[in-house]
Amino acid sequence: MTDLPRIPLAGVIGHPIAHSRSPQLHGHWLSRYGIKGHYIPMDVAADDLPAALAMLPKLGFVGVNVTIPHKTSVLKLAEVVTDRAALIGAANTLTFRKDGKIHADNTDGVGFMANLRQLAPHWQAAQGPAAVFGAGGAARAVIAALIESGTPEIRIANRTRQRAEGLQADFGGRLVVYDWLHAGDMLEGAALVINATSLGMSGKPDLRLPLDLLKAGTIATDLVYTPLITPFLTDAQSRGAHIVDGLGMLLHQAAPGFERWFGQRPQVDDNTRAAVLGI
Repeated sequence: MTDLPRIPLAGVIGHPIAHSRSPQLHGHWLSRYGIKGHYIPMDVAADDLPAALAMLPKLGFVGVNVTIPHKTSVLKLAEVVTDRAALIGAANTLTFRKDGKIHADNTDGVGFMANLRQLAPHWQAAQGPAAVFGAGGAARAVIAALIESGTPEIRIANRTRQRAEGLQADFGGRLVVYDWLHAGDMLEGAALVINATSLGMSGKPDLRLPLDLLKAGTIATDLVYTPLITPFLTDAQSRGAHIVDGLGMLLHQAAPGFERWFGQRPQVDDNTRAAVLGI
């Protein structure tokens, strides 16, 4: 009997994982391009992560996305780590190489910039400072991308100031730290404003910050995509800001992994958005 090629498998690992929209996204692309492959959600507890990653390639997996709480832990389990994943201190995309090594990358910053360029094509890094709320893993990815893009100044505030100062120590002099109580001051003259916290997500408190200094025409974006238009974006839009929702970041950050695993660069368009939103 002729040996048939293995059907490539991929998925997303987290704990919990039922909320993830990645299966809808990759399933849409697999169907769209007629690829014989599968992408599944996998709820893996922290203690089981090393064993799971060791076993998956043997089961036919070519790679996985990684989400909370494993994005930092996987760096210690990967033999090859990209410079950007090392700088950010987290990985969201693992590729199981044919030589048996795990390749870890972080495409969150790539996804953020691609979403910004798609939905706010007039933005240029040199236009002015960026203001970032939050200092977690998502903020680190965004800051790394902003620095690479040439943003002249990045203002950052976090509810725990020490975490913001940690980012300043890691990323250098272009970062300016503000107290959370004075976070609204970061908006003065800012060309780009980013909510990189979970505030405003369904089931979480709203991001309650004064937007009085937000000038008309400023780009405001939220990494939260449930709901698609957060209270922060609604408030910013009412003040004349150009708003960019967070769904596109999810879509664009997924594209490099899909291409590596399945050999097809997927297109991010209105049909993709509709498939993930279930409309």
